[in-house]
This record gives sequence, C-alpha cells and structure tokens, in this order.
Amino acid sequence: MRLVVRLIVVILLIVFSSPIFSASAQETESPVDGFVARSYRSAGGETMAYRLFVPADYDAVKEYPLVLWLHGAAGRGSDNLSQISGGNALGTHVWTTTENQAKYHAFVLAPQVSETKAWARPHANAPAISIRLALEILDAVEKEFQIDASRVYVAGQSMGGEGVWAAVAAAPGRFAAAIALCGYGFDDMIAPDAKTPVWIFQGDADPAVAVEIARRWVAALRAAGGNPKYTEVPGWGHNVWEKAFADPEVVPWIFSNHGEAASQ
Repeated sequence: MRLVVRLIVVILLIVFSSPIFSASAQETESPVDGFVARSYRSAGGETMAYRLFVPADYDAVKEYPLVLWLHGAAGRGSDNLSQISGGNALGTHVWTTTENQAKYHAFVLAPQVSETKAWARPHANAPAISIRLALEILDAVEKEFQIDASRVYVAGQSMGGEGVWAAVAAAPGRFAAAIALCGYGFDDMIAPDAKTPVWIFQGDADPAVAVEIARRWVAALRAAGGNPKYTEVPGWGHNVWEKAFADPEVVPWIFSNHGEAASQ
C-alpha cells in the first residue's frame, strides 16, 4: 500500500512540474484580474509599462468607453503591478466589477511611472514626459481597439490627481469627464481644466494635500467658468479614494458624460 501511495505522489510531481503544465499555469495567471501587462516605446525611445483591461465581451464592430487611471506615488516602479494593486486597486478595479462591466463594458488603461518620476512635475529639471507618454499609449490603444472617442475618461489619486489636471490641460476636449482625488493642478491649467466635467474628492483632514488648497482650486475652476462637483469628506485623511469609490453615484456619473471628441 505504501508503495502505491509513493508511486501516485511521484506521478503527480512529474505531471505538475512538466513544462506543459507550467506553461499553462503561467499563461492563466499572467493577467491580474484581467489586466494584461504591456509596454510602450515612443518614437524617441522612451518607454512606459502599462496594464490594459479589455472587456470579456469585446466585439470589434462595437465601440467601447475607456477609463485612463493615473496612479498615486505608491504605484510608481518597474513591476507593472503597483499601479493596479495596493492603494491603487480600488481606482482600477471599480470599473471592472461584474456589475459595472455588464452595464458599461469599459476598457481600463493603467500606465506606470518609474520610481524617480511623477505625472505632472518636471523630471530632473526637464519637462515632464509622463503625461505625454500616457496620452501616446492612449492613442495606440484607440488605434488597436474600437474605443468610443466621445466616452474616454480620466481618473487619478494623489500624484495621479495632479496627473488628471495635467492630462486634461494637455489634451483639451479629449476627456468626456474626470475624477480627481486629493490632488491639485497648477495655475496655467485652470482655464483648460475648467471646461471638462470633473468630480473632486478631498478629505478635510488630509495631511498631504491641505483642504485649503483643494478649496482654492475649486474656487479657481468656478471663477474660470467651470462647474466642478466637489465632495469634501469631514475628518477624512489622504486616502479619500476609499470614500469616493464606495459612493454608488461615482461610476454612473462618469459614464453619463459624453464628450465631443468623436471627430478627433
């Protein structure tokens, strides 16, 4: 009997360690909850890693909305994973739940900035290139898949919140709507940013981005003719995204907006 058991164990070890089984397992586990790892290389040789979620029911004869996610500082790196996990999991996976996919069938694009860079701020006394690369990746995805250019959205938290304002300013009219979480922009972005529907979330106890900064930014957008939605969460700190993505109105709100970028 012991000999039979040993033989079974040996056979199982051989099967599970065989190249065929290992390759199959790796192939199955390589996407993270449907987010496929990719890499982009610009014409100038710059590179940026990114993850792309493609709806399971993708049909090339239909057009689909897309959400561009700009991660916070904790998402920086070279692993092509941190931007969709940890503190950035909510911002990427809220769009990919079974319920939301059944309603909206949205793509989610999540590029990743390297450890030493940011979305909107200069890199080592040189102009910021991260937003430009993210927009170039968006261009490439729109060429590869059937994306509805009037339903392209951008969202981001913290450092990625700054990135939201930079992306909207860099590509006026490109985004039908935006969600900015605990991040603020710079003065030269106010005029172009005011033209895009946006929902801003801010904790009034945020130690990283003072609530006064957020209030001034909202006031500046309104003075420039914008009509931003603003949700200030009493007693809440920097991780206001936890409150934002628990709000049942957030996902329907962003997809209710349609831009005029279809002719671009």
